Amino acid sequence: MRSKSGAARNQSKKRLFKAVKGFVGGRRRLLKSAKETLLRAGMFAFRDRRAKKREFRRLFITRVSAAAEMRGLRYSRLIHGLKLAKVGLDRKSLSELAIHDSETFDAIVAKARHELDAHDKAVKARQPVAAAR
Repeated sequence: MRSKSGAARNQSKKRLFKAVKGFVGGRRRLLKSAKETLLRAGMFAFRDRRAKKREFRRLFITRVSAAAEMRGLRYSRLIHGLKLAKVGLDRKSLSELAIHDSETFDAIVAKARHELDAHDKAVKARQPVAAAR
């Protein structure tokens, strides 16, 4: 006797239609359209999970940049100073500190500025003095 995949097929369709609940029109009601739409939705979800990380990083950088500019320091100089000072805070943490705890952010900027000044002096001392004409 030939075995049919009736129960498994119904279970599969049930799972699919449960996943497309909330879609509009035939995308919710028709098997082929629902499959295609769900596949496409999965591709967008995969792509946008990565795009979301990029967008949030841009937001954090913008916030930190604005907070650093308010304290008279460019963003790139601040990050360089933090690397010199071996401060291991990421941009998300810096962004949160800049918004919610300005005293701590001021202290971090002061530390970065101190390290930058020391670094700039060391670099200047290594360069030969230009000959006077």
